[in-house]
Amino acid sequence: MQISNMKGKSALVTGAASGLGRATAIKLAAAGANVCLVDVNAVGLQDTAGMLEASGIEALVHATDLSEPDNCAGAVAVAVARFGRLDALCNIAGIIFLANSHEMPAEQWHKTLAVNLSAPFFLSRAAIPHLLAANGAIVNVASSAAFIGEAYAAAYCATKAGLVNLTKAMAMEYMKQPIRINAVAPGGMITNIAVNFRPPEGCDVELLKRYAGMRGVVEVDDVADLVAYLACDAARGYHGACLSIDAGITAG
Repeated sequence: MQISNMKGKSALVTGAASGLGRATAIKLAAAGANVCLVDVNAVGLQDTAGMLEASGIEALVHATDLSEPDNCAGAVAVAVARFGRLDALCNIAGIIFLANSHEMPAEQWHKTLAVNLSAPFFLSRAAIPHLLAANGAIVNVASSAAFIGEAYAAAYCATKAGLVNLTKAMAMEYMKQPIRINAVAPGGMITNIAVNFRPPEGCDVELLKRYAGMRGVVEVDDVADLVAYLACDAARGYHGACLSIDAGITAG
């Protein structure tokens, strides 16, 4: 899919220190956008910034904990202050804790909701006035886990399902205004989340295998292409959509 020219435009990408966030930032920069890189991992952000700046694109690094609502507003403010506008918000940062539901610590439940669901809302709340002015776009990264139950991942599934419906509700709210709000739902990818995958001790491996794709993992670059496409003007026909890219996991 062809990403339209984004020269002179700016994007804010969360989770940009690695994985899908980094790959998306690189795609948007290749299309000409200036990019505000946001993540809690300051070292990883610097590495991503170096990749972008090597191609002559201005990259703004902003390390912050998005589980705090004020930090979400602060990230948007920093991006607008530097670039003078905001054309795309890509909500990619996410976390997962695997646990038996009756044993999950309350702090893990609350952290999952804060990062995966509340942060996209508070970032969007701060970004929407600027995106309306720019005829811009929000792209939320959900998951195939939004549509199927996954053992030991109740909190993660709940947040991703919530993010899909948040996307649709906000799309309806702004139906008559110049902004596009969409989501993508990837299957499993080789990212930091996958590398740090830690199922609970004594888990039923057969249950885990039920949501492993028969065709294997999805390529990070393929998902980044889709996110970047939805963030640009070429995707003008998409609003309130959630596009699955999961190699068939949710097909049946």
